[in-house]
Amino acid sequence: MSNMVEVRNLKKRYGDKQAVDGVSFDVKKGEIFGILGPNGAGKTTTLEMMETLREIDDGTVLIDGINVAEQPNRIKYIIGVQPQSPAFQDKTKLTEVIEMFAAAYGERVDPMEFLRDVDLEDKADSYVESLSGGQKQRLSITTALVHGPKVFFLDEPTTGLDPQARRHLWDLIENVRKKGISVIMTTHYMDEAEVLCDRIAVMDNGKIVAIDTPKNLIKQLLARGFSKEQHVEQANLEDVFIDLTGKGLREDI
Repeated sequence: MSNMVEVRNLKKRYGDKQAVDGVSFDVKKGEIFGILGPNGAGKTTTLEMMETLREIDDGTVLIDGINVAEQPNRIKYIIGVQPQSPAFQDKTKLTEVIEMFAAAYGERVDPMEFLRDVDLEDKADSYVESLSGGQKQRLSITTALVHGPKVFFLDEPTTGLDPQARRHLWDLIENVRKKGISVIMTTHYMDEAEVLCDRIAVMDNGKIVAIDTPKNLIKQLLARGFSKEQHVEQANLEDVFIDLTGKGLREDI
């Protein structure tokens, strides 16, 4: 697969703090690429520079061959961004939200088609403020895709969601990838990264300390002699929760 995103020696400084310190990586077309790291590692700042939301101090970012720093307006038309805390105008129906976002890109779309993609068709005439947290996240995903972007950014998309909503959002992210869109996401959930991501970059103190597939990163750890007490469980508490409260998508998720 060819590279859709190329990041080279990316840097960002805030006063005395080097928030991003020479970060480099590639993202292939149709790949889900995860960026993991503790708070303050530089994950969100890295994404914001790639999204044209924050000025690049040094280094280059190419998205579909376009230089982000030199042509930010062109970049905005080929990326979709789902923020940590999506916000929408009150007293606006979901169909109207879709139409407004599409109009911002000069597009005319069928809102119901996009709402069906995220299982919100039954909420088409509802106001945004009536949605649950999971439903708002799903609406946020579809509004970021109305213009047919080539790269989709998600910053901790499932934070604060219950297990059912999280797993449903995983399915939606997989469906985005199936459309050939490259996905770049940050997360604090290791299970989420292991299930969704084709490759992972681990960041710490503004630097990338490892990049590989989840399986290879685990193999490398074991090869270094790591071991822990083994407890083989066929299910965990999250499985119990989902089984007791319903495996299918519920109306309020």
